[in-house]
Amino acid sequence: MARIAHLPDRAVLGISGADRVSFLQGLVSNDMTTVAPGHAVWTAFLSAQGKWLADFFVFADPEGVRLLVDCDRTQADMLRQHLSRYRLRAQVEIGETGYAVHAAWGDEFIPPAGYPTAPDPRLPQAGWRMLLGHRAPEATVDDVDYDRHRLALGLPDGVRDCESGKTLLLEANFDQLNGISWTKGCYMGQELTARTRYRGLVRRHLLPVATDRELPPPGTPVMAGETVVGEMRSSRDSIGMAMIRNEYIHDKTLAVGGHALHVKVPHWFALPDKA
Repeated sequence: MARIAHLPDRAVLGISGADRVSFLQGLVSNDMTTVAPGHAVWTAFLSAQGKWLADFFVFADPEGVRLLVDCDRTQADMLRQHLSRYRLRAQVEIGETGYAVHAAWGDEFIPPAGYPTAPDPRLPQAGWRMLLGHRAPEATVDDVDYDRHRLALGLPDGVRDCESGKTLLLEANFDQLNGISWTKGCYMGQELTARTRYRGLVRRHLLPVATDRELPPPGTPVMAGETVVGEMRSSRDSIGMAMIRNEYIHDKTLAVGGHALHVKVPHWFALPDKA
């Protein structure tokens, strides 16, 4: 049976105008030319130094007149302001929409007609994302259930798992979750992103973790004996995400808050050859 959850912590911006695709293409990490009805793209907006500032999903408007940006609600104003600074002479308009973001996963899900709906581009097991005109009355679970779902899969929640102006995309596994195009043209922060890949400069990764009790808050050090080898990020009850140094990912002695911590390496994750 399909599970459907309204995600109230998400907002949707609309980018309209003749230059909407080329405008966004020059600013974000993924290829905006591949966005189409039924095919959303997950991408990131970076600082000039190549560090994470925001991430979001981009949908095609069914009417073919806008790109729809599914982003964290706390970042909507920041994104609109930052993107507006780069408009220059581009024929684009950026504004809010009334869409309500939903996620669906599990069996027997039938996408609703007439609304922007697409498989979650990060991972097939993640399910679907939908931008509906209202909160779905057929929702069977809530955003807490969705949070547990994405934690179990090891999917990052940008605002809660990445540090603004500090986190590299490859540390947060954007390369392994279809969040980066290596073939598109230049974009903000591309040089450092490419260099971290080709020179093997990624020394830590964001991975799901678990313990036998409630996990401590973000920023709590992850220890291997007396050595700090990482730190907690988001969590829900006994499962969460932590940034862990590569050489300790398979260490069986990890602890957080004085209790044993286990890294749950996802099936889709692989350390780069040069790590």
